[in-house]
Formats: sequence, C-alpha cells, structure tokens
Amino acid sequence: MNMAAVVPADHGRSARAAPLWRRQPTAREALLLGLFCALVSALPVLVAPLPQMGDYPAHVARWRVMLDLGHDPWLARYYAFKWRWSGNLGFDLLIRPLAPLLGLENAGRVLVALLAPLTGFGVLSVEWVLRRRIGVGSLLALAFIWSPALLMGFVNFCLSLAVALLAFALWVRTEDKPWRQLLFLPIGLIVWLCHVSGWGILGILCFGYELHQRRNVFSAALACVPLALPLAPMLLGGGTKGQLSYGLFVSLYKQAIWTRAMRDEVFLLDSLSLALVIILLGAALLTKRMDGRLGWAALILLVGSFVVPRKIFGGDYADYRLIASGLMVACMAVDWRAPRWALWLAPALYLGRLAVTTIGWADHAHEAKELLGALDHLPQGAKVANVVVMERRKWSFDRMDHLAAYAVVRKSALTNVNFAVPTIHMLQVREGGPRFIDPSQRMFHSRGQKIDLSAFPPSADADWLWYIGDQPPDKLPTGAQVVWRAPHGLLARLANGAGRV
Repeated sequence: MNMAAVVPADHGRSARAAPLWRRQPTAREALLLGLFCALVSALPVLVAPLPQMGDYPAHVARWRVMLDLGHDPWLARYYAFKWRWSGNLGFDLLIRPLAPLLGLENAGRVLVALLAPLTGFGVLSVEWVLRRRIGVGSLLALAFIWSPALLMGFVNFCLSLAVALLAFALWVRTEDKPWRQLLFLPIGLIVWLCHVSGWGILGILCFGYELHQRRNVFSAALACVPLALPLAPMLLGGGTKGQLSYGLFVSLYKQAIWTRAMRDEVFLLDSLSLALVIILLGAALLTKRMDGRLGWAALILLVGSFVVPRKIFGGDYADYRLIASGLMVACMAVDWRAPRWALWLAPALYLGRLAVTTIGWADHAHEAKELLGALDHLPQGAKVANVVVMERRKWSFDRMDHLAAYAVVRKSALTNVNFAVPTIHMLQVREGGPRFIDPSQRMFHSRGQKIDLSAFPPSADADWLWYIGDQPPDKLPTGAQVVWRAPHGLLARLANGAGRV
C-alpha cells in the first residue's frame, strides 16, 4: 500500500509544528517532574529544627525511655517500658540503630524528613509500573502526602502507607513471577510491623487490583493470601489490646472528618482544595478516565471511612486516616494522557499547599523554640504538669499539644503528656497516678471563657506547672510562683511540691 496516499505529506510537520504546551510530554520529562515534586515534599522538615507535628514530641519521649534501658535514675523512677511486638513499631525499630549514630532528636528529624519523599516515591512507583509513565493522576495525588495523619504526627502509620505503596508497586511488577507468593510473606509482615492500618491498605490495594484483573471476588481474595501472615501474631496475642469504638454523635463526627480531609493551616484553602479534588475525580469518572486497577481500592477505602470505627487496636482516627488515603489512591487511578500544559499544571495544588505548610512549620518552629525556653528553668527529674489551651474554633492543628514531652527528652522529667495507657502503649508511668498521661494536658477553651487553673487536676501530683496558650491564665493554683514567661506560655513552681532546684 502507498502510505503517501494514506498519510498526508505534511502530517509529521504539522505534529511537530504544534505549540510546545499542547504536545504530549516525554516520559523522561514527566518522570523528572514527579521526582522533583516528591523530593521537595521534605521542605517543611528542612525549615523547622523540630518537626511540627502535634504527637511527635511524645514519640521522641517514648524513644528516650526505650533507649535509656534504665540507666537514667530519674527515667527509671518515673517510667516503665515493656517491649511488645505489634503492628505499630515503624519508627521505634528504625530509631534504635540511628539514635546512637546521630543523637535521638537528630535521628527522629532525619526519619521524618525522609517520610514525605518516600511516600511520594511510592505514589510515582505505582503509576510507573501500571502505565510506564507519570501522569496527572499521581501528580495530583501528591497533595495528600502532607495529610492530616502526617501533620498530626502519626509517623508509624504514614511510614506503613509509604512502604505499602512501594510494596504494591512490587506486587504489580512481579505479577507473572512464580515466587511472588513467597516474596510477599515477609513483605506483608514488614508493613504490618510498621503499622497495622498500612498493612490493611496494602491488602486493599492488592485485592482491588486482583479483582479488576480476575473479575472474581473469591479468586482475588485467594491471590492475596500471602499477605495474611500477620494474622498469626495478631491471633496469638501480639499487638495492642484496645476496644473498638465509634465514639459519640457518629454521623456528625463522620461528616466532620470528611470536611477536614485536607485540613492544614487555612480553612478556605483546605476546603477549596477538597472541593477541587472531588470535582476533578468526578470529571474523571464521568469521562471514563478512572483505572479500575486502583479504582476498586479507592472505593473500598472511601466507603470504609464510613464503616470503620474511630478507634481500633487502641489507635485513634482509624477512619479519618482512610479518607486521605482513599482520595490519594483515587487520584492515582486517574488515567489521562494529558498534554504538556495539563501535566505541568497538575502539581500546582500540591505545590501551593506545600508552600503554605512550609511557611506554617517555620512559624510554629519559632514559637516552639520560644516555649522550650521553659526547660532552662527546670531541674533534672522535675515533675511537670502541663496544660495546653486548645481553642475550639481554631481550624489548624495544635502543634504544641505534646511539646512538654521534650522535658522527658532533655530533663528526664515526669510529665502528663505521654501516651501511656495500660494494655495499649509500651510506655507506662510509675508516678503521678493513672490519669497523669495524655490527654490530661488538654483544656478546651471558647472565646470569652476564663482560664482557671486553680484546680487543674494534674497539678496535684506535680512540682511545676507549664502553661501553653494564646492568652495568659486568669487563675493559677494557690501558692504557684511564676519563674518564667513567654508570649504564649509560662512556667510556675507549685507550692504543693518540693520544687527541686
């Protein structure tokens, strides 16, 4: 056949003559863009000497006690630590070899800095093995790296999510390999050790993929059996023992966590971001640009956010974590060979939000440094009752919720901000009573309400009161003497304790 008669002579010239922004991007160009976006996700950690996650200081305090092995007399007096193999050990396992090399706080910061890029690489890896290219879907999905779970400091869960994405990419890549089942016996266990919820997400990703490929629920479930190895330690008693709980006002709560699916610093930006993502996903669904290999998993995760209880295995917000994870997977499912302009526009939402997060972290880090000045006035082994005023109408997360845990890290102090619930946490407190733990430090406050600390319960078991809040307290415990002040906090020696100096 004479091809000249079929293809116009100027076809190649017209394609090359198309404006640059309307051409198809090259695979290399898209990959480099994706890698750049994944790498810059570490920016918030780079601008903040201390990671600005609400729960993070309490994790560092736990690691301090865990690594001390009873050598510090104050820590040995105040705390007990019982190691337990469970599905919530990601950072706890990694910090052990790194802390002696880098120091505890530096090691924790390095791990947090690697966490966001690792998640980004997981997102890119999944799209690459599925389509051999990076497209708008994965670039849009990067907006969920800095999810509420990561911003709150659920580091073990977020690590498990990153590892689960990489493991799922390997699952797809080894689809035709006879040894895949053996390979995923230890991989499933590793993801579970990081966090049980990440293991669940890996199972859903693999099941959704197999369901699309096999079109049979039983066959898809059977293919995922190699991931079930962690069921053995769970059935044998490994892990935490916490009750399932939906909490109060379930329907109102479920609505609230959905409206906060992209919660960060700015209410309007976060709300519009969520609306934009939902509109784009709806458009992709209507135009049949959703890849079922990921679409089924996204659907299961998002529906699961309504079904799953708030608390599972002692962990809070089990359902909340599924929303951002499900939306991330849904974005990854968008399969559109977009022109260059759309590809370069796709990460705009992510990069804009990343800039806001980075600026916020820099500001919060400055405030944290200012508040940590209180430690200069505390003796070693102090007993500290911390109170953090949490404004009910505040949209952004309270980054100072567990800041007083640095008193454990740097002053071997006893504080009431530790995660130390019996049967759930490995860390336990020996003094201060059963209620001298998180969340006893929280005091919820409404505009116009007085802040009365005269009968603040944890102060009865402490020598010092460390106050953190946007406005000064109206009343302190009787006999308390303020020894240090800052714009958003104060430290007072209490009359009922020795006030060691």
